[in-house]
Parts: sequence; structure tokens; C-alpha cells
Amino acid sequence: MKQLTEPELKTLMLLSLGGDEPAYRCLLEILRNLLASYYRRRLHGSDAADVEDLVQETLLALHQRRITYDRDRPFTAWFFAIARHKLVDHHRRTGGRSYLGLEAIEEMASDRGEDAVSASLDVERLLAALPAWQGEMIRDVRLTGRSVAETAAGSGRSEAAVKIGVFRGIQAMAAKLKGEGK
Repeated sequence: MKQLTEPELKTLMLLSLGGDEPAYRCLLEILRNLLASYYRRRLHGSDAADVEDLVQETLLALHQRRITYDRDRPFTAWFFAIARHKLVDHHRRTGGRSYLGLEAIEEMASDRGEDAVSASLDVERLLAALPAWQGEMIRDVRLTGRSVAETAAGSGRSEAAVKIGVFRGIQAMAAKLKGEGK
């Protein structure tokens, strides 16, 4: 089964909310596969039954909470927030007996819920409005913590050009925010 994009998954969800039963069945099957992979990566060494239980619990939670889905928000962010909460609940129930990989701990520690997802989407929207090279420089220097020298070497630009590009890009993003705030 091919991986669907955010817009395709959101479309299936919206069709499902409109009463399209085949779209809902298709969505659940796709999400079942995504969840199985998601939980297997985060529950290293856990019993396959634990993974299947989490998949079932998450799909049930989706079914019960689907009416709360905000159609203006990304579907995958909403859905994986549910999945993360189910994973945390699982670790609470099991007393943390199963191995939790460092990747999952970092993800949970850095995830602050829907506000974080929303802020991340806002930043991405602002970065997308910039020239691609400038957005990449800001991502490298300000978001991923690469040095100006590393970014310059990777982009083929001088360090001065990277500094100026980052500075002007941030100024442009701030100006856009001020304009949107009015």
C-alpha cells in the first residue's frame, strides 16, 4: 500500500466525516499500517501484542474523537497527537517496563501538543514564503543549530552571505508577521 500525503489523508478524513464509509474504511486501513510501523519503532523489544493493542486503542480513540477534528488543521498532526498520548498511556500502564528508544524520548520531550504543531506549521509557512535558499539557511543555522561555517560550506556561499541571508530572511518573516497581525 502506498504512503499517502497529508492532503490525501485529510481528504479521506473529511470524506469520512461526511459519511463516506468506503473512505473511512480506507483511512482506517492506511492508519493501521502507519501506526503499526510507528509503534514498532518506539517499542523496541516489546511483544507484538503490545503493538497491536496500541494500534487498536488508537484507532478506537480516533473513532471516538473524530467529531472533534478541526477541519482547518492538518490531519496527521491531530492524529499523531492521539498516537503519542496512547504511547505515553501505555508506558504508564506498564510501569516503563518496555524499552523506550532515545528517539521516542526526545520526540515526547520536544512535543508540546497542538500548540507546538501549530507553531511549527506557522514557521514552515513563513519559511516557504522566502526564497528556497534563504529558508534552508535559516533552517540550518537557527532551527537545526548548524554553524554558519557548516551552512556556508554546504551551500557553496560565503559565511558573510549566510549571515546576511539569515538576518534578512528573519527580518522578512517578522515583517510578514506584523503585516498579518493587523
